Amino acid sequence: MSRPVRIAIAQSTPLAIGADGAVYRREVLRFATEGADLVVHPELHLFSADAEERLDGRNRLLRARAISLDDMMLADLAEIAREAGVWLVPGSVCERGEDGRLFNTALVFSPEGERVAAYRKLFPWRPTEFYDPGDRFVTFDAPGLGRFGLSICYDAWFPEVARHLAWMGAEVILNVVKTTTPDRGHELVLARANSIINQTFTVSVNCPAPIGEGRSIVVDPEGDVVRQFDGGAEAAIVELDLDRVHEVRERGTAGVNRMWAQFSTTDAPLDLPLYAGRIDPTTWNPAPNPFTKEDTAP
Repeated sequence: MSRPVRIAIAQSTPLAIGADGAVYRREVLRFATEGADLVVHPELHLFSADAEERLDGRNRLLRARAISLDDMMLADLAEIAREAGVWLVPGSVCERGEDGRLFNTALVFSPEGERVAAYRKLFPWRPTEFYDPGDRFVTFDAPGLGRFGLSICYDAWFPEVARHLAWMGAEVILNVVKTTTPDRGHELVLARANSIINQTFTVSVNCPAPIGEGRSIVVDPEGDVVRQFDGGAEAAIVELDLDRVHEVRERGTAGVNRMWAQFSTTDAPLDLPLYAGRIDPTTWNPAPNPFTKEDTAP
């Protein structure tokens, strides 16, 4: 059996805040005519403030142009998804919540033009990013295709995110990215590692040079690279068989490791003292090392 899904990975140059939506519409429609089921763009793809040279200037512009989830921009995106007949992940937007807080929020629209998911980035890239963190993990079902989990850029550095999405049933983790720094090579390793330890597909879509580092990547449930882009603007439709997730989990990675079947019913429960049920910022530091100079009594 196979369960194919054709994902358009759009390593496209970010569009300035308020740019003509016709440009974006044409690109999505082109992917639809080429047979895409789902279209994914990078983080903040439609919310670029990159014309501002200084970080404080970019952040001021983002704050000033933040939108609510009932903004007309989202209605336009929903209409583009409906017209194209695709599942649409247009990157993320700068969202102003009802309480005035600001979030980096990834959106998903169905082929019927409905907003089916909104995910607020759990791990903003501090101290550079000013966003408030979200408070929940988000997956969405695409009937006939599969279940997808959402993460944004720096979330990939925290294995708790991918693990939780996989636990919630995600077969593909869509990681929308705007990495402009030299650590993109590390993120490629993390994309493979997150796929290996969770036995999921990972689709990490970055923006291209000269703004970003590019190198979008698609990884299969055993950590093998299905497709990797170079640094420039580039797009491709990649077909994935989501039944591979269940095949790998059943026979084991490399025919050996079945992490989701690790415990037997007679094994004792395992406490996780690191979390105590939640991540608490006041305790989010390793225990002091008794062998370091500053922690050793004179």
